[in-house]
Amino acid sequence: MKPQTLQQLADHVSGTVIGDPNIVIESVSTLQTAGDGQITFLSNVKYLNDVKDTGASAVIIAQESEVEINQIVVQDPYYALQQIVVLIHGYRANKPVGIRDKSNISETATLGDGCHVHDFVTISDNVKVGKNCYFYPGVFIGQDTTIGDDCIFYPNAVVFNDCVIGDRVIVQSNTSIGEDGYGFSTHNGVHHKIPQIGRVILEDDVEIGASAGIERGTLDDTVIGKGTKIGDMVAIGHGTTIGPHCLLVAQVGVSGSTDIGHHCVFGGQVGIAGHLKIGDLTRVGAKSGISGNMEGGKSYLGTPAIDASKAKRSMVILQYLPEMKKRIKALERKLEKLSAGKS
Repeated sequence: MKPQTLQQLADHVSGTVIGDPNIVIESVSTLQTAGDGQITFLSNVKYLNDVKDTGASAVIIAQESEVEINQIVVQDPYYALQQIVVLIHGYRANKPVGIRDKSNISETATLGDGCHVHDFVTISDNVKVGKNCYFYPGVFIGQDTTIGDDCIFYPNAVVFNDCVIGDRVIVQSNTSIGEDGYGFSTHNGVHHKIPQIGRVILEDDVEIGASAGIERGTLDDTVIGKGTKIGDMVAIGHGTTIGPHCLLVAQVGVSGSTDIGHHCVFGGQVGIAGHLKIGDLTRVGAKSGISGNMEGGKSYLGTPAIDASKAKRSMVILQYLPEMKKRIKALERKLEKLSAGKS
């Protein structure tokens, strides 16, 4: 950790200090757990009362508050938090180990300068690896795969043959890249496997979470766009294209041949049917089901997913359905009596 004065931190994030600029900040913590010598943040004003109760020495905030605490006022507190965490704590350090004796590297594979390969890693024929990559124990890289610079493959990550991995890609533990797509032709009640001859392409700065599965395309490539971040246990079907800078939270499932635009966000456990087109800047709430094409620039919720504002109103109404049913039944009985009286 690298302790910094509050002024140094403010300068680093282009913020303004309210309070004592010379106090020393040693680490970062949450509003609820922070103590002396720590800085915290507020990104949502509904938690402003928590700022009054925090034990932190300072808070990162969007607007100056009257609470008695040192503040860094900055336009985007959450982004400022990211910068400060990196400055003080840094990223997880990858221990340099060189090329370990128990690794299995093909004679036809090439590795750039500064690569580190742990024991029990397999790098297959004709693999090309860039500079400064780390391969943790149990990693398997299939033949004819190309990997860029500064990539990290955590324990037991698997990349099958012919995949293309860009620069600064991170693949977390137990994830499979380039597995066979779920493609079968059913004839006379028997499911016949279709060879999956496409590839998986992960563009620069992609991160894939733990235990995720990215299927190779049946004929076309599966492509994950630049800067897209995919969470744990996400399944991406064969031939899917995901645009740049999307966020797919844990347990999202995307069926094959779906085309997703840029800067889309999918909450946890969203399910997406196959052969769909989802427009740019689409946002979908957790546990929603997408069964049709989605117009970009909108928020959706529910199963099937509909406009989020309509979905929220529908969910509010649901709790009143039993009472509404009783009232309708009562009205029906009154109508029957009125009808019987007239007849």
